Amino acid sequence: MSLPEPLLVFDGDCAFCSSCVRAAERWLPGGWAARPWQFTELAELGLTEERAQREVLWVTPAGEVYGGAQAAAKLLLRAGGGWAYLGGVLRLAPVRPVAGLVYRWVSRNRHRMPGGTAACALPRRG
Repeated sequence: MSLPEPLLVFDGDCAFCSSCVRAAERWLPGGWAARPWQFTELAELGLTEERAQREVLWVTPAGEVYGGAQAAAKLLLRAGGGWAYLGGVLRLAPVRPVAGLVYRWVSRNRHRMPGGTAACALPRRG
């Protein structure tokens, strides 16, 4: 699958995730697209359903994939301006592990976040 611009793949069944993407679409400049993983040909992008359920994914036109906090950092970098500064900070070596921990905590608790519902809870690992 050829992408004309970077694609943010998110969980469309999660109200919290969907709200975050709508806010990003409203506040961050264009030049990127967003699509729920449920309506995306994941295999064509080199993605798995398991990964898409657990983290937001940023897929570049070149086929590079970034997940979780680094996907958010790439989105912010793409937005430019002050947003790019914040994205750059998230990519710094000392900050990356902390950003990853925070992202994973939010992801595990997204059903408890504002706008979250029981449908937002991550599936249990087998």
